[in-house]
Amino acid sequence: QVQLVESGGGLVQAGGSLRLSCKGSGRTFSSAAMGWFRQAPGRERDIVAAISWNGGSTYYPDSVKGRFTISRDNAKNTVYLQMNSLKPEDTAVYYCAADLDAWGLYGSSFRRTDVYDYWGQGTQVTVSS
Repeated sequence: QVQLVESGGGLVQAGGSLRLSCKGSGRTFSSAAMGWFRQAPGRERDIVAAISWNGGSTYYPDSVKGRFTISRDNAKNTVYLQMNSLKPEDTAVYYCAADLDAWGLYGSSFRRTDVYDYWGQGTQVTVSS
């Protein structure tokens, strides 16, 4: 059974940090572009970070640029999201996803949820003010 499992979410005060992990099982994701998305209640699921298969390319929207860092360890089949200087507006369920058809971050398609083949179950991040 192929799975992505997120962990590391929780409750943190504004200005704090969290590190999310996303571990794959059932197959290797080492050749897949990976993304982290988040979804707050009543809102769409939006990308917060993406990374190419070897970590050579990354993407962040302006809302998290300079605060969030995506990385990966292909030997561990794991992707990470380091989140610093957290704000209450970062509160959401965070999901990782794998795009098996893409090695890199091409054009803008990696920002779309429909290009990803596998999704984790999500982990809640709550930032208190």
